[in-house]
Amino acid sequence: MTDLLISDVRPWGADPVDLLVADGVLAEVVPTGTAPRGAPAARRIAGHGLLALPGLVNAHAHVDKSWWGRPWESYEGAPGVQGRIAHERARRDDLGIPSVATTRAVLDQLVRHGTTAVRSHVDVDLGLGLRGIEVVREAAAAYDGLRVELVAFPQDGVLRRPGVMELLDRAAAAGVEHVGGLDPASIDRDPVGQLDGIFDVAARHGCGIDLHLHDGGELGAFQVELVVERTERFGLQGRVTLAHGFAVAQVDQVRRRDLLQAMGALGITMTTVAPLGSPQLPVAELDAAGVGLGLGTDGIRDLWSPYGTGDVLGIAWQLARASGLARDADLRRVVELATSDGGRFVGGPTHDLVAGSRADVVLLEAENPMDALVRTPPRRLVVAGGRVLHDDLS
Repeated sequence: MTDLLISDVRPWGADPVDLLVADGVLAEVVPTGTAPRGAPAARRIAGHGLLALPGLVNAHAHVDKSWWGRPWESYEGAPGVQGRIAHERARRDDLGIPSVATTRAVLDQLVRHGTTAVRSHVDVDLGLGLRGIEVVREAAAAYDGLRVELVAFPQDGVLRRPGVMELLDRAAAAGVEHVGGLDPASIDRDPVGQLDGIFDVAARHGCGIDLHLHDGGELGAFQVELVVERTERFGLQGRVTLAHGFAVAQVDQVRRRDLLQAMGALGITMTTVAPLGSPQLPVAELDAAGVGLGLGTDGIRDLWSPYGTGDVLGIAWQLARASGLARDADLRRVVELATSDGGRFVGGPTHDLVAGSRADVVLLEAENPMDALVRTPPRRLVVAGGRVLHDDLS
């Protein structure tokens, strides 16, 4: 007996197959019509020849911060990171942020767009304590099969707010998967102190690190070097991620090559939200250096920006278009970043449409992955861990 049989789908645009799911795993992937006639399955879904992709992975989200589902909130406050932080702190209580209801509204949007796994930063500060983590955990528990990993994120700074490092330590001790940081130089003005503290917390508790790094140019590159040095010293190879990392795209090619080679040697990964108007992280150069790249939606409809739909495939489109990618191999590569390659950011094993992989499946009306990327059609079926989370096939 299998839990689910999805018939007549085309994985990555290949010939039609049937997907047999048992215990949340793809037990078998067989050519359509070759499964034993009448093979028992608790549920059967006809795929009608649709394109099948692995579930989309949102490697950089902020599901705790949105006002999705509430009346329109006008964009206000001063520009820049400091201005947005101040505005958010002034308004979030009025909007009930964070709350289980708004977090679920965001998760609904992510799932509807094909997301089956999420790494979300969750604010940890002196005003909230660890309440945001509790809220997101409660909201995510309603989605059986959806993988959600959390980053304890000190949005308002670490060292400049005495007591925040202790909160990160408590979050790590309580089992949060990653601890974060924010612009050690421009926010805390003590990159060595902030990074030493965060790496110490992660090393003692055995969790990962996911750092926001907006600082550009040589200032940002210097901080990347500090991260590289500490990753090796604290023995955190393969457990450190740099989010945004604008400096990597801004420095000259030789400088970037050296940074990426050092990062790749230690398994340091990056995530991007493909920001418009900024140089994009060069996918081919990251691949050549062995630096994994994940895609994320960042915050959607929050006090930082009214934009965002929760569609990781839309972010992939944005990265490809802004990078000037047009060849099939390059377009398919970007789809891989949003799907199969994303598994590394959520602690998963193989994340693909092969036997033995977790049963995370998305169906779309598209000819092939490239067509899906450039058109971003609606997701017709979303299965996470063998559980149907969204079904628009009827």
